[in-house]
Amino acid sequence: MKLKYIILAAVSALVLVLDQVSKVYIDKTMTLHSSFSVIEGLFNITYLRNKGAAFGILASSAYRLPFFLLVSTVAVVVILIAVSKLRDDQKLNVASLSLIFSGALGNMIDRVRLGEVIDFLDVHWKGHHWPAFNIADSAICVGVFILAIDMLLEERREKQKTPPAN
Repeated sequence: MKLKYIILAAVSALVLVLDQVSKVYIDKTMTLHSSFSVIEGLFNITYLRNKGAAFGILASSAYRLPFFLLVSTVAVVVILIAVSKLRDDQKLNVASLSLIFSGALGNMIDRVRLGEVIDFLDVHWKGHHWPAFNIADSAICVGVFILAIDMLLEERREKQKTPPAN
């Protein structure tokens, strides 16, 4: 088996297990909307449910569930195709796509199982709260960030390979 598929499976399994176990734990041990401070004035664990996307977008739409399931399914398929086309030396791209893949899958599992997503990571500063999120959301954001950085570095590497024109 190619290393890129081992990376995809390992990263995805790790993120999915952490995401789903943390959500089940929050659901079983906390009541909805309850909260406790982890780092005073900066970080709480707050049990919320989100029917929409980031910032609650589309939360009240009648078509939200089919829409999100379709988007997640398309993302998962596109990522699998992208990984299959990557070169063996593009391990960082594989890892970043694996993070995005597992994040999309983690939230899709919630939508199928619950019709909404469990969020619980609550970052705030001086009364201003970032919308609550979860491990799957974090994996997607970190994966996109790493992918963007790697693409910029790849562009730089390609420019260094190409000799200057006379």
